[in-house]
Amino acid sequence: MNNINISEGILEKLEQKFQAIDQKTETHLEGLLWSKPMTYWDYIQTDALLNLQIQRTVLPDEMVFIMYHQVNELLFKMILWEMKQISYTEKLETVFFTERLMRISRYFDMLTTSFDIMGEGMDVEQYMKFRNTLTPASGFQSAQYRLIEFSSTNLINLIDHRFRATIDRNTSYEHAFEHLYWQAAGKDYKTGKKSFLIEEFERKYKTTFLSYMEEYNTINIWQKFSQLPEEDQKNPDLVKAMRHYDYTVNITWVMGHLNAAKKYIDSGKGTGEATGGSDWKKYMHPKYQKRIFFPELWSEEELKNWGEEL
Repeated sequence: MNNINISEGILEKLEQKFQAIDQKTETHLEGLLWSKPMTYWDYIQTDALLNLQIQRTVLPDEMVFIMYHQVNELLFKMILWEMKQISYTEKLETVFFTERLMRISRYFDMLTTSFDIMGEGMDVEQYMKFRNTLTPASGFQSAQYRLIEFSSTNLINLIDHRFRATIDRNTSYEHAFEHLYWQAAGKDYKTGKKSFLIEEFERKYKTTFLSYMEEYNTINIWQKFSQLPEEDQKNPDLVKAMRHYDYTVNITWVMGHLNAAKKYIDSGKGTGEATGGSDWKKYMHPKYQKRIFFPELWSEEELKNWGEEL
């Protein structure tokens, strides 16, 4: 009897679900007769995933390099997934906000510790050979990482520090885009000439970036924090989560990346230049550009010494 009642209850809910979208329940139920059982490899799309690694050389450690960066991009997607939940939740509760921020930070913690996979897991001589086939591509061209930045903070905090005084919230997105901090990695501001690295990056993603900049202008992580009641903004767990995220992304993870790059690029077995031709040391080190998502949550002393101790 209980099974009958449960089945009737489920059928009633299915009727309501399909009526709401003008569908016939019988049609969908009949479709279940012909659907095949779910398997792990179909659900995860294992075969497709494992066929995305295409080497350009015969050097074995290139496979490590490819897979490592693909894992990074998957983690970036997970981060953006969590950020979207924060940004598009209208009645944001402090506990939910804090939990999602810590999820994001844990993903970046994984990214930070994973640099040992590259730093200790690839032969230097192999890397210095296969990297020549990657030029002018560069990890700089990760579009998802730029979206993470736009989703995190007010645009002014992503502007090259030399130009921040000339830009405010009324500045056009196009103009602000031309003065983002990472433009310094391949743009001569005196002549306006951009490197091939940036030209190709913008050709592929600029429209997406401009759209995202506008979309997250009022719903980025800092804006959502600022819109909370004053009492919630002082919640110690939330403030700690905000600071932890900021420090993890803009110091811990960046320095992990920088130190891994130094081992290979500064090995003495190459030109010492990045594949994309960027001034990688000044572009990456946090003490130069002082990338800080939430400067309001740090003391003057902390802001002054940002990245200096590393």
